[in-house]
Amino acid sequence: MAVLGKIRQRSIFLILVIGMALFAFVISGVFDGNSANTGPTDPIAVINDEEIDVNFFRQMVEQTERTYNYSTLQSVNLVWNQALRNTIFDQQFEKLGIDAGKDQLEQIISSDEAVINNPSFQNEAGFFDFGIFTDYIAQMRVQEPAAYENWKAQEQSIIGVAKQRIYFDLIKSSAGITEAEAKSMYHFENDNINIQYVQIPYDVIPDSLVTVTDAEIKKYIKDHSKEFEREASRNLQYVSFSEEPTEDDLSSISLRLDGLKEQRIAYNDVSKLTDTIEGFRTTKNILDFVDQYSEIPFDSIYRARGEFNNQYADILFGLSVGQVFGPYRDGNFFKISRLIDLKKDASLRASHILIAYEGATRASEQITRSKEEAKREANRVFRLARRANADFEDLVRENSDGPTKTRGGDLGFFKEGEMAQEFFNFVNKNKVGSVGLVETEFGFHIIKVTDKDDLAIIADIANEAIASDQTANEVFRNATQFEMDSNDSKDFIALAEKNNYEVRPVKQITALEENLPGLTNQRQIVKWAFQDDTKVGDIKRFSLNGGGGYVVVQLTAITEDELATLDEVGTRVRKLITEDKKAALIKKQFQDKETLEALAEDENLTIETASAINQKNPTLVGAGNEPYVVGAAFALSEGSESELIQGVKGIYKIKLLSKNEAEPLEDYTEYTNDLLQKASYTLLESVFSALESTSEIDDNRALYY
Repeated sequence: MAVLGKIRQRSIFLILVIGMALFAFVISGVFDGNSANTGPTDPIAVINDEEIDVNFFRQMVEQTERTYNYSTLQSVNLVWNQALRNTIFDQQFEKLGIDAGKDQLEQIISSDEAVINNPSFQNEAGFFDFGIFTDYIAQMRVQEPAAYENWKAQEQSIIGVAKQRIYFDLIKSSAGITEAEAKSMYHFENDNINIQYVQIPYDVIPDSLVTVTDAEIKKYIKDHSKEFEREASRNLQYVSFSEEPTEDDLSSISLRLDGLKEQRIAYNDVSKLTDTIEGFRTTKNILDFVDQYSEIPFDSIYRARGEFNNQYADILFGLSVGQVFGPYRDGNFFKISRLIDLKKDASLRASHILIAYEGATRASEQITRSKEEAKREANRVFRLARRANADFEDLVRENSDGPTKTRGGDLGFFKEGEMAQEFFNFVNKNKVGSVGLVETEFGFHIIKVTDKDDLAIIADIANEAIASDQTANEVFRNATQFEMDSNDSKDFIALAEKNNYEVRPVKQITALEENLPGLTNQRQIVKWAFQDDTKVGDIKRFSLNGGGGYVVVQLTAITEDELATLDEVGTRVRKLITEDKKAALIKKQFQDKETLEALAEDENLTIETASAINQKNPTLVGAGNEPYVVGAAFALSEGSESELIQGVKGIYKIKLLSKNEAEPLEDYTEYTNDLLQKASYTLLESVFSALESTSEIDDNRALYY
């Protein structure tokens, strides 16, 4: 009961822990229409005739924003992807009669690190106890109904994950590779050929000899419609007005901070008397003073020199206790700083060689030496490390079992409490350059003290370097004036040039974007651009998200869902058609050249040799990636030559010199299992992609976000 009492005290914390640990599963199984209809009733999506409720979708978006500190649109897309995935899979589970229950629920929960490592769910022996977990859920049902409802959704989600595992296992059990398929793949990866070839580049035919009409380009786009489908998009242009502080603003902030350093006399309007106000240098109550005047709270911990602005760290650490430095600029803040206390040589740095043994804390499973063997080995390495000409980093690389092996054993700076006490004590008591041998729970350490520095408590009065009210008002006036004038003149660019404003163009933004070039997290602009009543030429002023200032935006073009136009992809398609036409002309021009030697009689063509080419990596030295050409070469018999073949970079004629078949395996079982293992990594994703491609999906995200 004592354990359950502790759990009840921390119930909200635990719900958050479970929620974060299992968030990837939260979406599944809860789109059942039971959510309260407190908002719009139109679905956020329809997937194969199944509606996704917008109210629950919004709840999950809000939870994602809180949990991961994502932007709204990032959260929308994350929730959408999971909802889409789980809904499509759930539809498959229902068709196949796949279900899961308590056993699967226990299996998944018992494998989640965040849950099983929580002391509140562990028994007296320190192991996760599913019974304690279920008792907690039972008590939550009575004592915290809201939290229990949250858990019910998560429980259904975990069951959804269990169903996915069952489904995945069914697919894996039905997947297989025959011996013939394994042999084919083995030879595909390992057989290679040696060839000679002549490449006839496309540019041997002048562009003037090839004509491509707009009609041909349009026909090509239509015939390859899948390749040239595009989303609806908008083009914009904008002028931004940022609230940057002026030099006068910055001087005012600096002067204000400077005036806080010493005590001053001020007139009190209430008492009609003068008051003496203490200054930062003399105040006895640092916490209250910082709380009153600083935009960053007081941090009373000792910090190392490297945690401060490098430009001023030496100055700050060189102050006498009680002395104040500043004002100075630190990033986006102006500061005055007071040294509260200094601990000499309390920030330590060392490198070490760890000699671990079986059973030591965090020892790798590969460590099999006994503690006695480790001690003998540590003494041996210690003797080498103490030699005058010893290279400690080399000894680390050759002998250490620790994770710092790859960086010469360097542990960086640390302070008391961050290392095993025995380790800290040695480094703290010995001077820089000392080498010693220390035992801790992790094994034996050969330690070299490499540096020592001070630790300091420094109090800061920090004020952000922001624009004054006067500057902010001026920026607002300029942005508003530009918006009104450009609406009146209808010549956005000319007016911007007249005022020396920079116009930034934005091309082809889609309905679910939120970041524009030079403008991050400006979702409201994109939503405005896609509203039905926003027309080409419309102009609107927006306040910038995430910082002071404004942006005046003009919509310059609207493109709806359709095939790409001639203007958009004409250049790329023209090149493709031109290459096809040149290929036909090249084949006609060189059709009587039956051998490589005959082709090479042309002074611009040479016979090239390429060796050890395989089909998995179909690259020709000097020509690049040519999969079709290499595939054709593998189809030749040794000594024979190909017809003229169209490739990526031109037309090729190939002679197969030799084909080197890999030595057959006596048994393809291991190779087959390896192929199946590799395929399993992407199998579920491949299955989902296939199911998604055949699903009917209505996406209404842009209507709500």
